[in-house]
Amino acid sequence: MVAALLLSTMSVGVAQPAVPRATRDPGVVLSWNSIAFRTISVEGQKPPPVAQLYLALVSTAVYNAVVTIEGGGAPTLRQPPRPHGHASSDVAAATAAHDVLVQYFPASKPAVDSDYNAWLADVPNSVGRAQGLRVGRDAAAALIASRVGDRRDAPITLSRPPAPPPGMWVPTASGEFLAPWLGFTRPVVITSAARFGREGPDVLTSAAYAADVEEVQTMGAATGSRRSAAQTDLALFFSDNPVRQYQDAMRDLATRRALDIVDTARMFGAVNAAGADALIACWREKYTHDYWRPETAIQRADTDGNPATTPDPAWTPLRPSPPYPEYPSGHACVSAGTAHALAELFGRVDLTIESTVPGLVVTTRHYSSERVWLNDVTNARIWLGIHFRDAMDDGLRIGREVADAVEGRFRETGD
Repeated sequence: MVAALLLSTMSVGVAQPAVPRATRDPGVVLSWNSIAFRTISVEGQKPPPVAQLYLALVSTAVYNAVVTIEGGGAPTLRQPPRPHGHASSDVAAATAAHDVLVQYFPASKPAVDSDYNAWLADVPNSVGRAQGLRVGRDAAAALIASRVGDRRDAPITLSRPPAPPPGMWVPTASGEFLAPWLGFTRPVVITSAARFGREGPDVLTSAAYAADVEEVQTMGAATGSRRSAAQTDLALFFSDNPVRQYQDAMRDLATRRALDIVDTARMFGAVNAAGADALIACWREKYTHDYWRPETAIQRADTDGNPATTPDPAWTPLRPSPPYPEYPSGHACVSAGTAHALAELFGRVDLTIESTVPGLVVTTRHYSSERVWLNDVTNARIWLGIHFRDAMDDGLRIGREVADAVEGRFRETGD
């Protein structure tokens, strides 16, 4: 309710840009995106689904600060009026990112303060600097206030009976359900994660379920699979951290396309919010359906009541199953949210993705088609042995639908 009220009171009095946007370098947004990833994922040790949420919070505050000064869009949260005269959007962006990061990652405050003070030392003392500081602080304060009571890290657990029935998720070697609270935290932009729910996984006795089991069993096994070398290479490419891959790729995109500060802030704000809210919707579905991973399903196929499946107690996936229920795919949700938001912003995707997984033949892949990108992600996760196709398809639908709902909040305006 608090989020809905805050989002319904967006500021509409956005100022005219004092400097032509074409001259506004996006470097500060790119630098602070990199600092944010380091702070959240490396120093803060947040796993990818949770890191995506915090990156969205930082990116949204930066976007709100930038458009408050430059125009070109409406902030997602009400901001105080812009000070009279020209405020520095560079200072505002850096300040907003800094203040959000030190609020949520106090252990990293010395490092973030050092980055901020070193950057600010090169900015002349002026009215523009002082006013930029004020706008950035206001944007961060509004974002932080909007998250009070948002149920981050709430003590939510997933209970299971002593003898889980067929189809119910049980922890694999990777451990217990990671961050079950994520499905119940307040979204960044959408008003409700529950409205993006799907019909649930295929019935265990269905032909569709049997076909999905056979596909993973034959294509996703650690040994003895039917994957070609190229298919294995693609699978391993997308076993990397998708949050890092997509942040790096967006920084590259902004540089290659010479985006200005507003469009760069808009890209990170819209895409990261779409990815975070898609994962929140996804985690709600994971909690609701509590569905077993392929390795459990294949090893226990003699219990599923489907004569078309064949048990293999020794079967293992190419890569370990992540520590949460299978349906729907989190990778599909965040990838589709990212891809669809980019396509809506720019008319098509234009992304160069790199993977740091050791031993790859192909370490960089360029995508100019949303469909091709998401088809590769879908096949990769199946060939890794960690997802059924049904979970990938429904995850993609969630991501696309959330991106549609989010993109309008970051749309360029004529000011």
